[in-house]
Amino acid sequence: MSNPAMQEIQAMIEPPIEAMGFELVRVSMLSMHGRDTLQIMADRADGTLINVDDCAEISRTVSAVLDVEDPIPGEYNLEVSSPGIDRPLTRLKDFEHWAGFHARIELVQAVEGRKRFKGLLGGIDDLPEEDGDWVLMTLESGDTVSFNFEGIETAKLILTDALIEASQAAFGVIPSDDGNASGEED
Repeated sequence: MSNPAMQEIQAMIEPPIEAMGFELVRVSMLSMHGRDTLQIMADRADGTLINVDDCAEISRTVSAVLDVEDPIPGEYNLEVSSPGIDRPLTRLKDFEHWAGFHARIELVQAVEGRKRFKGLLGGIDDLPEEDGDWVLMTLESGDTVSFNFEGIETAKLILTDALIEASQAAFGVIPSDDGNASGEED
């Protein structure tokens, strides 16, 4: 996250969110219909699904912090949500956790004339001859590339059947005979 204002807000709200048992995934400011919206995405620290009540609880806590600190001039909306199935990848551990799944990565600066890449995530690597942590990706061409984590502007999983199936399996959702997903019954 290269935006200093968002880094400041993240530093304010991350400790109380973590104290509640959640992890901050992303903080961003969006402008929608002429009004700013502070978007906060969070996960449960234990990896289970975040629900509407969790989002409301996070929203109340974050609102209280932001009311006291007042880091955003003017009016804005606050939106708290889960990252969703085709989630943004914002933390180094996301690239490791989601290795084997397809993603899009956009870099801050072009590499060999390209800023955008699409392929299969290969995890992370702490290359001894290089500084920092590196994200590995196998491109559709079959070439394997690595990107310095600090040089990634945005990254997001691509919605695929494999991602849907893995998400359903992780959260105990099974497809019914008609192909629709439902929770397992006891």
